[in-house]
Amino acid sequence: MPINFAISNKLKDLPDKSGVYIMKDATGQIIYIGKAILLKNRVRSYFNNSAKDIKVRAMVSTVENFEYIITLTEKDALSLEANLIKKHKPKYNILLKDDKHAPYIRIDLREDFPNIEITRRVVQDGAKYFGPYFFGIRVSEIIAVIKTAYRVRACGNNFYSAKRACLNHDIELCLAPCQKKVNKIEYREAVDKVVLFLSGKEKEAQRIIQEKMELAVENENFERAIILRDQLAMLAKLEERIVSDLKDASRNLDAVSIVHEGLYTSASVVIVRNGKMMGVINYPLKAILEGENVYAQFLTQYYSDKQGDIPNEIVVESIFDAIALEDYLSAIKGKKVRVEFVQKGTKKRLVDMATENAKETLVKSIERSDRDYQMHDGANERLGELLGITNLRRIECYDISHFSGQDTVASGVCFINGRPSKKEYRRYKIKSHDKNDDFASLAEVIKRRMERAKLGDEKFTDLPDLIVIDGGKGQLSSAYESLLLSIGEGSVLPHIISLAKKEEEIYTLSLLAPIILPKNSFILQLLQRIRDEAHRFAITYQRTLRSKRNESLLEKIPNIGKARRRILLTHFLSIEKIKAASLEELTAIDGIDQKTAKAIIEYFSNITI
Repeated sequence: MPINFAISNKLKDLPDKSGVYIMKDATGQIIYIGKAILLKNRVRSYFNNSAKDIKVRAMVSTVENFEYIITLTEKDALSLEANLIKKHKPKYNILLKDDKHAPYIRIDLREDFPNIEITRRVVQDGAKYFGPYFFGIRVSEIIAVIKTAYRVRACGNNFYSAKRACLNHDIELCLAPCQKKVNKIEYREAVDKVVLFLSGKEKEAQRIIQEKMELAVENENFERAIILRDQLAMLAKLEERIVSDLKDASRNLDAVSIVHEGLYTSASVVIVRNGKMMGVINYPLKAILEGENVYAQFLTQYYSDKQGDIPNEIVVESIFDAIALEDYLSAIKGKKVRVEFVQKGTKKRLVDMATENAKETLVKSIERSDRDYQMHDGANERLGELLGITNLRRIECYDISHFSGQDTVASGVCFINGRPSKKEYRRYKIKSHDKNDDFASLAEVIKRRMERAKLGDEKFTDLPDLIVIDGGKGQLSSAYESLLLSIGEGSVLPHIISLAKKEEEIYTLSLLAPIILPKNSFILQLLQRIRDEAHRFAITYQRTLRSKRNESLLEKIPNIGKARRRILLTHFLSIEKIKAASLEELTAIDGIDQKTAKAIIEYFSNITI
């Protein structure tokens, strides 16, 4: 692979020190960030003739420059790498979405009367956290059991200002410390039992709920009995998740596996807390994972924002140099974190479970990616073949929208390689005299778009390979004539087709009969998405203009404020209907009194709309 002059010179000067390297493309955009024990060896390896992973080759082919930052230790490099990835979000790095956070239960034992809170963030604030809760167990179900068995409060911290005990106390789900129904010592005993219960060391909850269920049945309170029965079932489900072969029942660990196939990678984490298997998180990844750094890269990103929820043990099957990773994670957690390489026993079975989940995620990811390709890039390529367009890249589609001839607008949407490019969308207010004439409006829009390109407007100079018109043969002819007028016959014209909505027929300039594709054709579905997006964009703009015009008209009426304007427009939907409304119809609306109704009628009797 040829190396440009700038890179070639920099490779000679790389130091024999640890650090972080930053790869950039031709535009200066950061596309990959990595860490290295020795910057000289690591960075040079990208540009030598050694065999490389397909994703690495794809990234290197776009690198035009790189920078590096020297660090004192490999641990510092790992930390800096994680922070820079978070900041710049490079295309080829692991980027795990924040919406993967499962809920936890938080109890702050420093308070006199601690409450039970649900949170999705674990921080080192001195409180106790339990969880995460997922994998078929809802955190709300856990809290319901706590309230039933131990009657610890789950309300907000403003409970001190409560004037009376809430409903939870009335139905025996809270000890009501807000009303001093319980003292600090008794309440703390209940809280301590909750902590033991959430740690898997307290079994009294099952007995209490069983007794309450039997009492509810005896009193023929069957609805309550069913709720308690479901809580017992949930407790049984929790018991089933105990990893019985682990020597320490309070053990916290994560079992991690990463699998690859060609361009595709997936990772799975089996989570064990307090000796119970809490669930599995699966990640389909589009990142570059390099050789022995695979687990270090993934785990650094995975744990970088988890703080208090990093377990004491992380178990994997593959062996790698984990010293820097252990130091980095230990520094975040504030306690020693150990990475263990397992080949047998219970922990190996947990890793095998993670591997099976990762493989299933990988298969689904490949299927989704294949379908995504067929719907977008593949459909775009086949559309180009169907129409005889070499290298079809940019498609633009135009649509007209108006309301009874008023507020006539047009939309221009752009798809590149079969995908919407919303920054290229354009909106137009129609200037033609006859705004009911869709043919004239369409011709005007195409003319304006092409004239802006001829004037050198950078927003319009990237011309379409294909223009799609919503309509039949007539709309196609009108748009083509406008193209000829605005570009000229001697110039290269974009290809142009129309899509008639009723039968979904594709009209071209060269064929007398329309092209009719099967309803399940990815080509047809792409054209429909483009046409529907243009229609949506046009209607949204038209409604915005109409709403502003209606609001401005109503603003001129005495005693009509924002709230009453909304009431009128919500009820009548249009200015025309408000104008036609009688005094009785207006006063029948909540919020419109007789004085206001008369003002509305008088205003509209003196204007023309």
